[in-house]
Amino acid sequence: MSFRTPGPFHPLILDDVRGAQKMLAGVARMTPMEGSRYLSGLVGAPVHLKCENLQRTGSFKLRGAYVRISGLRPEERAAGVVAASAGNHAQGVALASSLLGVHSTVFMPQGAPLPKIAATRDYGADVRLHGQVVDESLAAAQEYAYETGAVFIHPFDHPDIIAGQGTVGLEILEQCPEVRTIVVGVGGGGLAAGIAVAVKALRPDVKVIGVQAEGAAAFPPSLAAGRPVAVEAPVTMADGIKVGCPGDVTYTIVEELVDEVRTVSEDALSSALLLCLERAKQVVEPAGASPVAALLSEPRAFQGPVVAVLSGGNVDPLLMQRILRHGMAAAGRYLSLRLRLADRPGALATLLGVLSVVDANVLDVGHVRTDPRLGLTEVEVELQLETKGPEHCAEVGAALEEAGYRVIG
Repeated sequence: MSFRTPGPFHPLILDDVRGAQKMLAGVARMTPMEGSRYLSGLVGAPVHLKCENLQRTGSFKLRGAYVRISGLRPEERAAGVVAASAGNHAQGVALASSLLGVHSTVFMPQGAPLPKIAATRDYGADVRLHGQVVDESLAAAQEYAYETGAVFIHPFDHPDIIAGQGTVGLEILEQCPEVRTIVVGVGGGGLAAGIAVAVKALRPDVKVIGVQAEGAAAFPPSLAAGRPVAVEAPVTMADGIKVGCPGDVTYTIVEELVDEVRTVSEDALSSALLLCLERAKQVVEPAGASPVAALLSEPRAFQGPVVAVLSGGNVDPLLMQRILRHGMAAAGRYLSLRLRLADRPGALATLLGVLSVVDANVLDVGHVRTDPRLGLTEVEVELQLETKGPEHCAEVGAALEEAGYRVIG
């Protein structure tokens, strides 16, 4: 995604965020903050999870969308609003518009997950599927705004949007006044910028650290260049922070107020999502798990108490299934092996017996007999195993080697 809003803007101040908080009273929930004993042990200091995944619509996006649409003039409201999104922003705009009695049109890619399309419609938006990627949906939304006079609601690069997202920062200071570090996922930068405006005004000693996916990290090169720089073809499972270029407004605030922007790998994201599910009992999307991924990647780099913002929980069940399997593999709890056996009765049973002795749970078995690389009396077997961690994986490998098997992949 590449969203840009040119032109000057007035600097955001604490009063803007406090005004947004008053506007959101009775609309956005003060989401809970949960302690994480596991992460606290890794970091060596208290770690708390700010659960914006439990916000209405499943993410923080409602906050900014509601504040932005609330600020429209009567004639603008009468013209309706339009947005482009593959998920969270779409749902935030849809619900905010419904609550305010404003007609909303949301353009989504044709390949957007069906649950997100259905949810956006259920919140009251007129959903139009256009294009294969969000950039194509964005172009359609902007053309629609030009043709109809509808107000385009930017996903992050507008002062009202940032002020709304900044209310998360006010809640963090209220719920955890002893906080020393706030870790937050960064896509376009609206949430990080808003939190930084609020927190730095009240507690300049608190560090605000942003986190981006390695394959979609536009802020590090932008900060190095001193201006927003686009990343060509960003790639990551974390759609919520898959933004090709910072906004002009968000870049200015992040550059001034955010202490650091880190990057995390896809393996770290999937491991973090799995940890949130198993240890914290929180369903989060990959973008929402990015602060936890940063803590897992370098736990001793953060001064505690730490608050990690779980920014959203809207994850497609099919994607969740793939990510969890990837996360289990990254954590050494899912092992895929290929090896060759003699093609004779009882060979597979003997192999499974070896795995049984080391307590490896066989999830799936596949056979290949027609590969030209195989000898006349050979069969290739692919095994999917559930294991107990890296040490157990090593134990499985050693048992197979001792039994005379050669793993080929």
